[in-house]
Amino acid sequence: MSYERRGHGGGGGRRRHHYNRDDYDDRRREPPESPDDKLKNTIIRFGEVDAVEELPRLASQIREHTPLNLASLSEAFRIGVTEEPFKIPHYAALLRALYETTEDTSSSDPLLGRQVLEEFWKGFQSYLDRLSWRETRLCIHFFAHLTSAKLISPESMIALLQSFTAVLDEFGVSHARAKKAAFCAGDGLIMVRIIQRAGPVLKAYSASSVSDIIIALQTFSDTTGSQKWLVAPTTKATIPTSAYENSDELLDTLLSALESLNENDFVETDNCFPRPYRRFEDSDPISVEPYQLPSVLVPPEVIELDSLSSDSGEEAQVKKEEWPEFFLRLFNLDVSPDPHSPAGYIIRSALLDIIEIFEVNRKECARLLLEYPKWNLPGTFKPKPGATVDIEPLPGKDWQLESTILETLLGAYFLLPESSQKSIYYIGLITELCKLSPSTVGPAVGKSIRKLYSFLSEGLDVEVARRFAEWFAVHMSNFGFQWVWKEWVPDLALTVQHPRRAFMRRAVEFEIRLSYHDRILKTLPEPMQSPEAYTIPSTAPSPDFEYDDLSHPHHEAAQSILNLFRGRAKADDVISHLDTLNSMLEASEEGHVNVESVARHIAVQSLLNIGSRSFSHLLNAIERYLPVLRTLASGGSSTGGVSNSEAKADILSAAAAFWKHNRQMVSIVFDKLMQYQIVDPTDVVGWTFLNGAQIGQLTELAGPMNLSAFEWDLLKGALDKANGRVMIARRKVTALRKEDDDTRARAKAGAGESMEVDADANLEDNTVDSPALTTALKAFSSLTREQKAALSKTLDGFVASLSPLPTDDHPNPHSRSVIAEGAWENRNTWGRDEWNAWETWGWYRQFCRAYSPYLRTYSNTLYTVAFAKFEGSDDPAVELLKKIWNVATGQES
Repeated sequence: MSYERRGHGGGGGRRRHHYNRDDYDDRRREPPESPDDKLKNTIIRFGEVDAVEELPRLASQIREHTPLNLASLSEAFRIGVTEEPFKIPHYAALLRALYETTEDTSSSDPLLGRQVLEEFWKGFQSYLDRLSWRETRLCIHFFAHLTSAKLISPESMIALLQSFTAVLDEFGVSHARAKKAAFCAGDGLIMVRIIQRAGPVLKAYSASSVSDIIIALQTFSDTTGSQKWLVAPTTKATIPTSAYENSDELLDTLLSALESLNENDFVETDNCFPRPYRRFEDSDPISVEPYQLPSVLVPPEVIELDSLSSDSGEEAQVKKEEWPEFFLRLFNLDVSPDPHSPAGYIIRSALLDIIEIFEVNRKECARLLLEYPKWNLPGTFKPKPGATVDIEPLPGKDWQLESTILETLLGAYFLLPESSQKSIYYIGLITELCKLSPSTVGPAVGKSIRKLYSFLSEGLDVEVARRFAEWFAVHMSNFGFQWVWKEWVPDLALTVQHPRRAFMRRAVEFEIRLSYHDRILKTLPEPMQSPEAYTIPSTAPSPDFEYDDLSHPHHEAAQSILNLFRGRAKADDVISHLDTLNSMLEASEEGHVNVESVARHIAVQSLLNIGSRSFSHLLNAIERYLPVLRTLASGGSSTGGVSNSEAKADILSAAAAFWKHNRQMVSIVFDKLMQYQIVDPTDVVGWTFLNGAQIGQLTELAGPMNLSAFEWDLLKGALDKANGRVMIARRKVTALRKEDDDTRARAKAGAGESMEVDADANLEDNTVDSPALTTALKAFSSLTREQKAALSKTLDGFVASLSPLPTDDHPNPHSRSVIAEGAWENRNTWGRDEWNAWETWGWYRQFCRAYSPYLRTYSNTLYTVAFAKFEGSDDPAVELLKKIWNVATGQES
């Protein structure tokens, strides 16, 4: 039966086309690969089965491929080297195989391997010109192996590394640029020297040059001492120190590995890398002259010439790599490799590269991580349970793969002040690892959790503890919330604000968000279920509409407002009713009661009650009654819409009181109020320092002013909102300014062609900014002031909390005692207020380091405003506040 219509008549129907199914499939099918693409993909997939067996076959396939396409060949090598760095030794062997001659090769023809290497260098130069640091560093790894294979001259390799150490001597070089250049030089040096025979060659060529590179790296590392202190994941309270327990700084481990090589003069370095190209040296030594790497100059950092001037409040992007990188140590040296050893440093670097490169596909990343022993020397890691052991463990190795992966992965996740990838990526990657190999990864995860939990009482940074709780909760949700909580029951005897008890509370709160209250309650042992344990709330997260109580004096007033909202009354009618309600309250209230504050409280809680059913209900309620909220925020209809800080504080207090049993909703409502510009970020910051500790499970224990992870989340939300608005406005101004410049250029070109008499007058008119640009500049200026005010308010709040004056409200006297000499050693005697003060110090550190690029923009003004009142003071709390500030803003190295 045919459904094809063969005419145009019959009821005026539209023409219908008949499509052959095979034609449809052909359109969906990818176009066939060209011979060049097939060869390119074969090179990229090289080694996925057995690299040693595949090598001669692939080398022959490359030689036989015609016509020769060097650009495609070198691109395949570059992709393999930069996106599959664990294959670099095998790519070096493949290139070495292409140096071999065949019977068909003429003595006058250039060697194919040399041609590919020369073309590969061009790609490396393009990476360097774009300042693609990771790709540049991995290409240097490739060159290091080629140096060992005697395809590249040692002297040119040393010269290449020296070009990167020259960056360290640049005037005003940023820490991010210097750090990346240092790793390019250091990684290249350690890999060249670690590969047997290459190290002595380099040392014989120029021992002083090698030493100069190490000295340059050490000098740069020494200049970051204060920065290391500020981002160390474990610290003894807030006392500066040069010893960091249970953690290693990445550049320090590189230097330690280099020093280790220097001391043993390259002996015992045969067990650090696979070197598949060595078989060519034994069977057919190469006679061609090594390739001389051309000299390079590392280009300067790109500076946006069209950016706004700093005088107008230019905002810099947060640079995540401005700080030293500390990695936590979770296992003993017989379980995971020592990162200070050459082999340990190389393994950690290789795992980090896999984690970073395969961020786009966590499933593939998990598979490659568990297959990493395939690309390392046999005997480096313990075999899987039940696997046949054909090779004896290498001396000093036989590490546990899963523990090594977890240690590296969690170290990257806990980097301060911010990890390079989003938290969910690291958490999801650990989940994928557990799914692929539950019997081996599961125990490693359990050991990691227990080790991190033990660090909580040893000075684990508050931000790391927050991320730990987040990971713990999400991981438990992926595996049925199964955890042996009874192990931690003895810690309930600790003071309620001890870091371990705070972690339990936070983790349970996160678990409830991912599930529901009753289910999580059943997973806890009976001692933790008790309200006196302060581990889990006695009730499920829910709204608390205080005017629901019939006995409440304002129950009737609240019901009248609530009925208007339920009936979807017009905003003007609600505002009119609120004015009437104010008059009624003034007549009925006795004493000095702020009736406008009461009316605001009733109106906000009534509106939130309407929106409490779901997130969409909340947004609909806020959007429908935006005029009402703006009127409330201005202090009432009589003020004409003028901002009122007291009114905004009332709105925030009403919202927080309504959701006091669900702190996540407090954060969400605050964010929406800022998004719709009902309140400003500055209002949220000010409210948080004064009222934040009164929300949640420990309300009845509220004491001196302090900050916990919940208050920090509110502060972070407000600061991110202010900073984000400035960045959006800045981009808009830049785009409009470019449009204006293009318009002027076109007008000038047109005037030049027309040769009009009044062309000069027209050009003068064109110098005036467009109305859109003028408006955008005004908005940018306003948002910049708001950003500066939010940062200033936050700094003032921390100063008031940590160095309170006797006249301040709710001062915490322990903010000074916890930083006194010897106080940390006596932390077992600390009570609730001491631990509160210690945690507040930790959040001040996080504020300074996380927002340092923004703080540096206004550093002089903010410093003067916050610390002017302490001029000449020798208060230790003030001195520490200043020290942390100066390190974060780059005024102290």
